[in-house]
Amino acid sequence: MGKPKLTLPLAGRGILSHVLAAALASPLDEVIVVLGPGSDDVRSSLGEVASRVRFVTNADHLQGQSTSLRAGLDACDPASSAAVVLLGDQPGVSAGSIDAVVAAFDGSAGDADHDVVQASYGGRPGHPTVLARAVWAEVVREGDEGARTWIGEHPDRRTLVEVGGRPPADVDTPEEYERLLRTFGGD
Repeated sequence: MGKPKLTLPLAGRGILSHVLAAALASPLDEVIVVLGPGSDDVRSSLGEVASRVRFVTNADHLQGQSTSLRAGLDACDPASSAAVVLLGDQPGVSAGSIDAVVAAFDGSAGDADHDVVQASYGGRPGHPTVLARAVWAEVVREGDEGARTWIGEHPDRRTLVEVGGRPPADVDTPEEYERLLRTFGGD
């Protein structure tokens, strides 16, 4: 991409800033941002938002998404009963979808059949995803899958919450970034 994708401009701010705005507008007790080493440019691109989140460095980020998930979960407050997982390269995630999965999790608290609450977009699962603390050790596997494999293997422990619309798009290629710019109305 030529520079850190999380800092790419999108509608007047960086991509990650959109995700953090949604998270900070939601009823989350804490917002933790997991970054790789040397991500000072990402932090500095956030402006005042950086003072409202906690940063964790994932020294093992090259080993895959699971290491970032593990670093974020390990950094959560010990009293946390769950964590909401968001991807920094999905600027289309909404505060409303975060609110919906949190409310559904809160409504099923203590129900082992609902250890994972995941947003659904026309029946298609996506982020945000709530993971109950009870499954944190199970969901973190090696590689670039985060919790995806575990969730797929345990559909009986997942609740889907329809939030409507299309799933937030990720930005992994210059072409996806160009599409996102058109969706958000340019820079």
